[in-house]
Amino acid sequence: MRKVGLRLQACLVFVLAGQSSIIVVCRVTESAARSDPSTTVGKSRVLAVFVTYNPDNAVLAENIKSVLDQGCDCYVVDNASAFPLALKPNPERVTVDLQATNLGLGSAQNIGLRAAQNGNYDYAILFDQDSLPDSNMIESLLRAHKKKSQSAKVAAVGPVYRNAQNGTESFFVRFGYLKFKRAYKAEADEHGCIEADFLISSGSLCRVEALNHIGLMDESLFIDHVDTEWFLRSRALGYQSFGVADAMMGHELGEDTHQVSLGGRKRNVPQHKPFRYYYIFRNSVLLYKRRGTSWLWKWNDLQRLVLIAVMFGVFKAPRLSNLSMMLKGAWHGIIGRSGKLVEYAVASDKAK
Repeated sequence: MRKVGLRLQACLVFVLAGQSSIIVVCRVTESAARSDPSTTVGKSRVLAVFVTYNPDNAVLAENIKSVLDQGCDCYVVDNASAFPLALKPNPERVTVDLQATNLGLGSAQNIGLRAAQNGNYDYAILFDQDSLPDSNMIESLLRAHKKKSQSAKVAAVGPVYRNAQNGTESFFVRFGYLKFKRAYKAEADEHGCIEADFLISSGSLCRVEALNHIGLMDESLFIDHVDTEWFLRSRALGYQSFGVADAMMGHELGEDTHQVSLGGRKRNVPQHKPFRYYYIFRNSVLLYKRRGTSWLWKWNDLQRLVLIAVMFGVFKAPRLSNLSMMLKGAWHGIIGRSGKLVEYAVASDKAK
């Protein structure tokens, strides 16, 4: 592993060729938090972690710049790119950390989270490569976290996200006896918060003190349900999570999104590459088998898997590839296999 420290000025530009996976870690500074006296968030030290894989470089540069404009340091971990990572004029406080293999989402996130733990930070926040936070998002999340922490054990707070494909705004999710229940920002309390049983990892801000108690991400899941498992674990320990109505973020749901009508209500269903269905089904089954996993989540998630299996295993191409990966994932979950899908990893390496 090689690490390179850069302290430059100007805007961030990534030049990548071939397949790559990068983590960018950014620190919100006290000066950025105090840029507007009417919205000061105090002296909190926040470490933001971007995880990327084969990013659109122009989109990535824009997304990172949005966070950097809020006053950040950057820590970049490259997950075995096929070609060297090149950085043109960069903002100051940029570190590049080169890896020999693809570590997976959980391991990648944990690199940044450990940096938050070891660096005496107060908060950590996670981002995907395609997540574009509004200019005041981090400040809004910090304010909400501090208010809710006065009366609750807070695991994390997260933003409302806009679907980059159609502009629709997200809802937050609670477990229901029949199915997942939606909670919209119109239901926010006096602090502008909406209670949620779990959040998507991108945009989720947690206090490092809570992270120390709850623990890091489960690296054995590799990708998919990494965030779900963490929120289920935090919930079992008595923590609560909240969406924040005035914190906004642009976000991509998947390679493609299909709109379906269920029970008279329209729903956006993201479509992924076949190998992702392996992890979705395998990791769901692995979590079903774990002691302490909410039975309501199991029931709600099982319904989601049925919808995915019917839609992408029967009606949407490539049906056979999708269904094959779903069945393999379910079987591997039953027999307790975790980690990286070796066959796919070998094929990807040969493609390089």
